[in-house]
Amino acid sequence: MTVSKKTVSLVLGSGGARGLAHIGVIRWLEEHNFEIVSVSGCSIGTVIGGVYAAGKLDEFEAWMRTVTKLDIVSLMDFNWGKGGLIKGEKVMNRLGHILGDLNIEELAIPYTAVAADISNEKEVWLQKGPLLQAIRASISLPLYLMPIEFNGKTLIDGGVLNPVPIAPTFGDHSDITLAVNLAGELTHKLDDFKEVQVDISDNESEEETPFHRKISDYFGSLTAKTSRIDLGMYDIANQAFDAMQSTIARQKLAAYPPDVTVEIARDACGTFEFERTAEMIDLGYERAEHALKHLL
Repeated sequence: MTVSKKTVSLVLGSGGARGLAHIGVIRWLEEHNFEIVSVSGCSIGTVIGGVYAAGKLDEFEAWMRTVTKLDIVSLMDFNWGKGGLIKGEKVMNRLGHILGDLNIEELAIPYTAVAADISNEKEVWLQKGPLLQAIRASISLPLYLMPIEFNGKTLIDGGVLNPVPIAPTFGDHSDITLAVNLAGELTHKLDDFKEVQVDISDNESEEETPFHRKISDYFGSLTAKTSRIDLGMYDIANQAFDAMQSTIARQKLAAYPPDVTVEIARDACGTFEFERTAEMIDLGYERAEHALKHLL
């Protein structure tokens, strides 16, 4: 006897490299007889959702599993002082090799990329037109990636206004609305942070932060051109953005509760730690198992 698949409206949240956990969630759904019938996402969620809807997730995952720190550096076309640290052309060209020139209307399932109109302070739902352009708009993380102009609007990362965009799925007739929140509760205790802060102040200069060391590991001599004060600014901005997204995500999930939420702790992975692909995919699979096993 054939068992009918449960249909899922999938909402993929924003959160940088933590979004690789989305792949693990999708793999769990595929293995347990669930059918994804629509995807809504912002930031990294638009990337994973887009490659899935285009039937290219296998190719994308295979590439990401090979990515090293050096590969990440090679994709960063720096753009000092012009609206964002990175232009984004290199990474979009690489995505273009995988996705081609698809329009959203050609995808196998309904797809929504959520960006934010910085001038009007409104969400923008991109549901037609070039897929790559929609992805590029939604991943424009303030300070890091240049915003883009689209239909007379200046668009930035959708996570600024809605890091878990559930509303685009309201018209679906699926069995389950499943949201993956990458801004979940921290796994570390407050005391852990206090201990780290003491160690830093005792053994390092005020300018030599863990973030600067991490950037130095990635960029090598390139960081000699960048002041540590600037890097500290990006560190603070990144932490502030994560905290802001966590607060907004909680509000959105409370106002529009999905049937199931998969929670990924916001300190599970750094924003640009894409070399941790395998670890994040495994985490997503495990968290999906935890959240969804009762539906089997």
